[in-house]
Amino acid sequence: MTTPQDYQGIPKDTVDKFHGNQLLYIGWEDHLMFCAPFAFPFPPAMRFGDIVSHVLPAAFGYHPDFAKIDWPAAQWFKSGQPFSPDFDRSLAENGLGHKDVIRFRTPGLTGIKGSFS
Repeated sequence: MTTPQDYQGIPKDTVDKFHGNQLLYIGWEDHLMFCAPFAFPFPPAMRFGDIVSHVLPAAFGYHPDFAKIDWPAAQWFKSGQPFSPDFDRSLAENGLGHKDVIRFRTPGLTGIKGSFS
């Protein structure tokens, strides 16, 4: 009889399958219109600031709170722990690897009419 401890799964989403990119999950706290982080394939050399200025507007920009974000005041988290990204450094230089999860909180913005949606 096989037990759960005996199971030897083979991951199908290892970094070598992403043609030089790595997956980065990004979520926006207190905005449940986006119920889970989005997954993006980015090159490790991509500048963190380029994600904020070019990728996040396409992903989250249709939310009415997005235009009100004060980015210098945003709070960032990596795997639930406070994280201070350097916008001028790459993902790799910021210590972000394949399948890492980051989330950002925007103080004073809690969804449509404060509904967390």
